[in-house]
Amino acid sequence: MSDIFKIGERTFHSRLIVGTGKYKDLQETADAVEASGADIVTVAVRRVNITDTKEPLLMDFIDPKKITYLPNTAGCFNSEDALRTLRLAKESGGWNLVKLEVLGDEKTLYPNMRETLVAAEVLVKEGFEVMVYCSDDPIACKQLEEIGVAAIMPLGSLIGSGQGIPNKLNIEIIKKQSKVPVIVDAGIGTASDAAIAMELGCDGVLVNSAIAKANNPILMATSMKNAVIAGRQSYLSGRMDKINIASPSSPVKGKIN
Repeated sequence: MSDIFKIGERTFHSRLIVGTGKYKDLQETADAVEASGADIVTVAVRRVNITDTKEPLLMDFIDPKKITYLPNTAGCFNSEDALRTLRLAKESGGWNLVKLEVLGDEKTLYPNMRETLVAAEVLVKEGFEVMVYCSDDPIACKQLEEIGVAAIMPLGSLIGSGQGIPNKLNIEIIKKQSKVPVIVDAGIGTASDAAIAMELGCDGVLVNSAIAKANNPILMATSMKNAVIAGRQSYLSGRMDKINIASPSSPVKGKIN
């Protein structure tokens, strides 16, 4: 059975996207990415060195010819800063597939959807392929899709919280109404959270803190890879119907009395 993961015009093998922040060093970052099997890594343009050759470069550890870099606007709290950041990323590295996030509050890091929609519309008009961090609001997600974004990335729960996906119903609604990929972004704490996201029908999962802050990041990266694969296979298999009574596993017909 064909099961293609496509974002815009690009096709990927892995449905797990991995962040590059919070690791102890760039070698551990690279080792975790390799263990995860991810094809895409997010790069916070305002926080990660990707151009100053006098300092350690992420590109020396993770080859951008083999792994797709996804520049993001982490740390931006208005549309103007987000637009400036992604335009600089395009000019300096030629990156056109980008992740937009415009935060609304320093404590919760919840998205400011008004500013996000403004920035998304501008970026799409400028020819960017935009993946968008957003609230788990089906209406806002539909508006982003109508603008023409390449992927919708609703939060599972607050960034870095490890709380999983408390509002599964909204994620299901968003997925059912969307014609573009839906990728759960933020809040994943353990492998079971990633599997649940995939069983809900999501096209992918983005994980950073759950891997980077684990006692063994490399092992956790491997578990996330396996969880995403298992969750996707479970979704494609089609789960059994839930019933309110017991149903014996062994056949009743022809039993010995």
